[in-house]
This record gives sequence, C-alpha cells and structure tokens, in this order.
Amino acid sequence: MIHEVDGDLLRRGCKPPLDSISLTVRLLGPGTDLQPSGKSHYTMAQSYCKFSSPVCVSESIPPMNRLSAASHAWLLCLLTILRLSPLPSALAATWSVDVSSTENGNLQILLDDSSFATYSYRDPQISRPYFANIVVPGGIKVTRNHPPAAGDADDHRDLHPGLWLAFGDISGNDYWRLRAPVKHLRFVERPTVAGSELRFAVENAYLSQTASSVVCQEVCRYQLRASEQGVLLRWDSTFRSDRDDFTFGDQEEMGLGVRLATPIAVRSLQGGRILDSEGRRNEQETWGKQAEWCDYSGTISGVFAGVLLMPSPDNFRQSWYHSRDYGFVAANPFGRQAFTKGEPSRVVVKRGDDFHLRYAVFIHWSSTAAGFDPAAVYANCWPRP
Repeated sequence: MIHEVDGDLLRRGCKPPLDSISLTVRLLGPGTDLQPSGKSHYTMAQSYCKFSSPVCVSESIPPMNRLSAASHAWLLCLLTILRLSPLPSALAATWSVDVSSTENGNLQILLDDSSFATYSYRDPQISRPYFANIVVPGGIKVTRNHPPAAGDADDHRDLHPGLWLAFGDISGNDYWRLRAPVKHLRFVERPTVAGSELRFAVENAYLSQTASSVVCQEVCRYQLRASEQGVLLRWDSTFRSDRDDFTFGDQEEMGLGVRLATPIAVRSLQGGRILDSEGRRNEQETWGKQAEWCDYSGTISGVFAGVLLMPSPDNFRQSWYHSRDYGFVAANPFGRQAFTKGEPSRVVVKRGDDFHLRYAVFIHWSSTAAGFDPAAVYANCWPRP
C-alpha cells in the first residue's frame, strides 16, 4: 500500500485555519474501497493546531484491516497537518474565473471554486477599475463589503471599494475622487491559469475631466499566486502617452489604496492594527511616514487576516503611507509636500516615454498575529541583490 499526499502544508510559523486547506489524498494499490489512483478531497473543520515535534505517519497509522480506506485517509490528512513544514511553499490551490459576468464589466475570481475577489472594470458608479470583496478561506471578507453592508462604516462608499490604484492629480485631472474617468479598453492578456498562478493584463485610458481627450494610457499586469499563508498579488503598471507629456501631481490621495473590513479597522477596537517596516503602529505613528511596507491586519471571525502593501524598491521613490485608523491605507510615492510640507513633487512623463509603478499586495491569514512575519514576506517578494 502506498499513501501519497498532494500539497504542502503550513509554512514556517503559519497555522492557517484548517478549513482553508484542501488536501488531496491518493490511495494506490489493491484492496482499497476507493478507486485506485482516485482522488478524494477532505476539508477540515475550522480550528488550529500546534505541534512541536514531527509525527511519523508510517508508524502512527493503524493497519488497513483495522480501518476502512476512508477512515485511513482521514487520519492520514490529520497527521500530515500536524507535520509542520519548516519551509515556505506554494499551496496546492486551483484558480478559475467566471467570465459570464464580463458583460457587466466584472471578472469573478475563484480560488478552489470559492469566490476570492471581483475585478470590476466597467462600473457605472465608480469610473476606475478595482478589486472588491476580497475573501480569505472560510468565506471571511478581508476588505470592506462593497457596497457597505449593515454594521459597516459608510464613508467613502464609492471611493474606497476594496483595492485600487488611483491618482488625485494627473495633469490636473482627478481620478481618485472620480471626477475624471478611467476607461477600460481591452484585455491585453486574457485570464490564464498556470499551476498556482492566475495572470491577466488590461489596457486603460485615463480620460480628461470632460472625457474629451486621452491624458495617458496604462497597461496593467496582474499576477496572483496562492501560498499556504495567503495570496500574493503582483501589480505592474506602465503609463505612456504618444501625444503629449503628462504630470503626476502631489496629493495625499495618490497610489495604491485598500479599505479593510470594518472589524479589522483600528477604530473598531477589536484588535486591528497598522504596522510598518520601521515598527511604527497605527495612524498616529505611521501616517505620512516612508517605509518599505505597511500591513493592516486584525482578527476577524477567529482568523488573523489582513493586507500587506509592498511597493517595489525599484519604483522611482519610496512610498509614504496615508494610513487611517478607520480602516484605510494607501502607498503613495508622490505626496512629498502633502505628507512632509516639503518641496512639491512633480513627476513629468515625456511624450513617448514609459513610466512604471510596481507593487505587491499580500492578502494573508493565520491563526495568530505571531504566525505572520511581514518582514519575511517582503524579503521573499523583493529579494535584495
């Protein structure tokens, strides 16, 4: 009898909710009451486990004549969970997309057949693209409900739909406050799944406030990769105009923003916290400060979850963080005067030149705050030469 378990488990220091782990168990050989080489999926009930020493599966499982094949598989799953892997690795997860909603300008993204997020690119109310209703295992939303639901703070209901990239000033046009529109032109790359990754790319036109002319165009490439501790979203945007120069201005409301689920907000007094790479905490210490990364996390429905913003160190300037205790944070490399009262920032992109902005976003979950190390995630994401 050969017992083969597909999928790595529980990276160093991470004890995610067990209902987030879908184990594939393959039983091979004669004498089983499961089809040889067939697969059965077992989803564990939500709880957490800590185990300080390895378990020897081969010595711990009773003989097959004492347990049915199904019971044997269940025990094998449980014992495998208890064997904590010391190294980070990819989660045996499956991405898929529901294209039936694309007629309405929405791309439904699924992870292991459960909703993970909606990418909205043609919303009649919100004239810029965004990700909404991002969900961690167990069906727990880590971003604020969109639209806000009962019990949610109702501020910025259209401006803070989930996760977005926007700018309060490009050549005098305000895309953050929806005073000028961003028009989806096409999918440069249709959604493609390869292993534990999902990729797609879009082209957007940033129109003038009257929508009468194009200020610049953007090609944005998204890559989502699942791991045992979360989903890493790489966000790579290239801006260009072949007609005229364009200029990024200086405001607080520029860059990559996220609105967290209401229970995670510091102001909700349920244990949420903002933490940056310098060890500063919450709005009072992190607002207007530059840092390599900034994490907004808290406990929601018994799971420690949150969103870690990690601008690329190759961006033209390190980001300041527009961080608020009510559940919002944005990584902004443009707001020098807005945050420091220093010289105004004015980033001019010449006609025919490319301007790049790259970010990584880690949507994470674990049993406790101690089980998540944002500095290690950043180091793995943007390794130093």
